[in-house]
Amino acid sequence: MSPPIYAIMLSSLATGTIITMTSYHWLMAWIGLEINTLAIIPIISASHNPRSTEAATKYFLTQAAASATVLFSSMLNAWQTGTWDITQMSYLPSNLLLSMALAMKLGLAPLHFWLPEVLQGSTLFTALIIVTWQKLAPMSLIYLTINNLSPTILLILGLLSSTIGGWGGLNQTQTRKIMAYSSIANLGWMATIATIMTNLMIMNLLIYLVMTTALFSFLILSKSKTIQDTTMTWALSPTMTITMTFLLLSLGGLPPMTGFAPKWLILEELTTQNLIPLAILMAIFSLLSLFFYTRLAYTTTLTLSPNTLQTKFKWRFKQTLSTPLISILSTMAIFLLPLMPLMLM
Repeated sequence: MSPPIYAIMLSSLATGTIITMTSYHWLMAWIGLEINTLAIIPIISASHNPRSTEAATKYFLTQAAASATVLFSSMLNAWQTGTWDITQMSYLPSNLLLSMALAMKLGLAPLHFWLPEVLQGSTLFTALIIVTWQKLAPMSLIYLTINNLSPTILLILGLLSSTIGGWGGLNQTQTRKIMAYSSIANLGWMATIATIMTNLMIMNLLIYLVMTTALFSFLILSKSKTIQDTTMTWALSPTMTITMTFLLLSLGGLPPMTGFAPKWLILEELTTQNLIPLAILMAIFSLLSLFFYTRLAYTTTLTLSPNTLQTKFKWRFKQTLSTPLISILSTMAIFLLPLMPLMLM
């Protein structure tokens, strides 16, 4: 894809998300979602191979179905209440349809089936866009309609997502599929806390975006598409190997790193709201995610794949990513929690 066309696609992607995030009319929000979907389809299929075409088709079908459901739920609500205002979703069937549509757009379980397959058929950079930027528009719609959405449905979706996100990533060997299940699990935590405390949901989303972008930056830099590829990162940069390990443990939620903060605060809030069984289940299922993060950290740091002497060292290609940006993101993704008291002072 030529640079001008690629720039147009990326700007359309950003425009669609911004239109949705700043809308209070359902038709404008739906138009933003459609622009967003149509802009990323050429980006996914740009590599011209059967896997990317299949991924683009799957993404288009699921997102089109979800957008149509959003439009249908808003039409039902307008029919019953006479308003297209996003914050006035007071008709119960509309709210149920909207919850399912946004769950499909985000990739929450049990409507997560498309996310691992789409990521596996995309390039690492496109996968980064799908698991970060593409979550902003649906999350903003959840934020705007949170007073009318069913808390029970969101709690069930959150628990299922954290379970399947941990369980599904256990037997994966592809880093993109591991990151897809990681995304499902993290979004499950956000869905769980959404109806109780929206501030925590936004904080969790921001920390998730920083950690995921930092880790994907390292995967792109080292061209690590499988777990075996991560065993060779030391040949590219020992510093990157150590930083990736800490990043993975931060994503798993180990203290005192940044990833521990949202889990800690969400579990504290759930116990405050007397949802102790849910908090216990969420903590247990987060251990499943921690297992595959730890396995990835182990292969990155402590193992070397059995290769001949000539194949141990990677060619050092010219860097395509900015080193200062990676440094800032990785520092935030690892040390934000210990640095927080200094920032507040």
